[in-house]
Amino acid sequence: MRLQFGVRQIVFPSEDAAMQKTPTPRRSFLKAAGISIALPALESTSPALAADKPATVPTRMVCIGNEFGMYPGAFWPDSDAPSPSADTPALSTLLEPLQRRRDDFTLFKHLDHGLKGGHFAVHTFLTGVKSTDAKGMPDGGISLDQRAAEHVGSRTRFPSLTIGSESGLHGGCRISWTRTGTRVPPIEGPRELFRMLFIDNGQKAKQAAFDRLDLQESILDSVLGDAKSLSRRLNKNDNDKLDEYFASVRDVELKLSLDRRWQKVPKPAAPMDEPTDMGLTRDLPKLYDLIALALQTDSTRVATLEVGGSFAASDLGIPKGYHGLSHHGQQPDAIELLVQIERYQVEQYARFLDRLASIREPNSDGTLLDHTMALFGSGMGNANSHTNHDLPIILAGGSFQHGQTLQLPADSHRRVPLSNLFVSMLQKFGVETDQFATSTGTLTGLENA
Repeated sequence: MRLQFGVRQIVFPSEDAAMQKTPTPRRSFLKAAGISIALPALESTSPALAADKPATVPTRMVCIGNEFGMYPGAFWPDSDAPSPSADTPALSTLLEPLQRRRDDFTLFKHLDHGLKGGHFAVHTFLTGVKSTDAKGMPDGGISLDQRAAEHVGSRTRFPSLTIGSESGLHGGCRISWTRTGTRVPPIEGPRELFRMLFIDNGQKAKQAAFDRLDLQESILDSVLGDAKSLSRRLNKNDNDKLDEYFASVRDVELKLSLDRRWQKVPKPAAPMDEPTDMGLTRDLPKLYDLIALALQTDSTRVATLEVGGSFAASDLGIPKGYHGLSHHGQQPDAIELLVQIERYQVEQYARFLDRLASIREPNSDGTLLDHTMALFGSGMGNANSHTNHDLPIILAGGSFQHGQTLQLPADSHRRVPLSNLFVSMLQKFGVETDQFATSTGTLTGLENA
């Protein structure tokens, strides 16, 4: 992307789309290799690396998205009454695997983004807006996880981890988006994720990384020199715009310095053997385990996992395809198979919550689950009818008061946006904001523990 400075265009080099920082009014857009991303200012001028012990226990965020939603008849309980303890009646068929954790999660009814578009609106799950409408939004089309990753910056080796598949419906994983509407490409399997987290590059690869950083710094120096020369021929308004660029360059320089430091920090020791990729369905437990390890080692504090069209129902002994079954046409046999697929996904989510709850925080009386917001949901409310309202949304952990079903108004004139929940989550994460996408505030009824 090019910024217009009145006299000529200045083209800026870019960093990786997943390495954005905290938004500020001072912003420049960089471009390299045809990839446009935003590089806003860092929130802190001296962020700590993971090697430095945090003064307080960090808050984490994990977002799990499903492309085809959950079959409503098996997802929603018969009663919307709060469920304060495990002694209350059983949950719905799809929520039964969460019975042992029901004091640790909240179920939300009548939350959505107020959008239509079937499968295409699914990709708005974490953004709240369609890409065509994102330009006029304060934060663009950024997704919840990337907004949180901006806040983390370079305090962890990976500001965020986006996990999914490049295959499947509509071109694969589309859960994470930058401010400029760039899709964050996914980590495609447990083997790649394991190597990112635990395998240090050899000396040759490290030298290549340093060479890349040297090149980027050289490009910045060159463009900065051109901009300084240009400033002598600009009017006041254009020079004000150029000052914004200089401020952003300083932030990019700091980021490159931090990237250089991370190249010198050893990765944590691998606590398990390198896994092999067996397809998303069979890999799901391993991916959850690796996400838990990434949080535990403070390699990242933000992760997303999308379950979509690459999910192979045949690996569960189901002879029909997942997408086809989601369009069940109210046929009982198809619905029964679809519920088996969806229940497996909820089982793995419940197992993930168990795993987080079993890990004690070293500097706290709590567990990893106490300090991790684990969102489970979809941008699809009912795949059979291609509707995007009444989304299946669960939030676990994160030191909120759980053990309840929050039924929000169903009346369209009083409807509460899902983005209100996202504002509450961002505030819990430490982001100073009162707005996200189409939000109207925080979510009433979701209180801190």
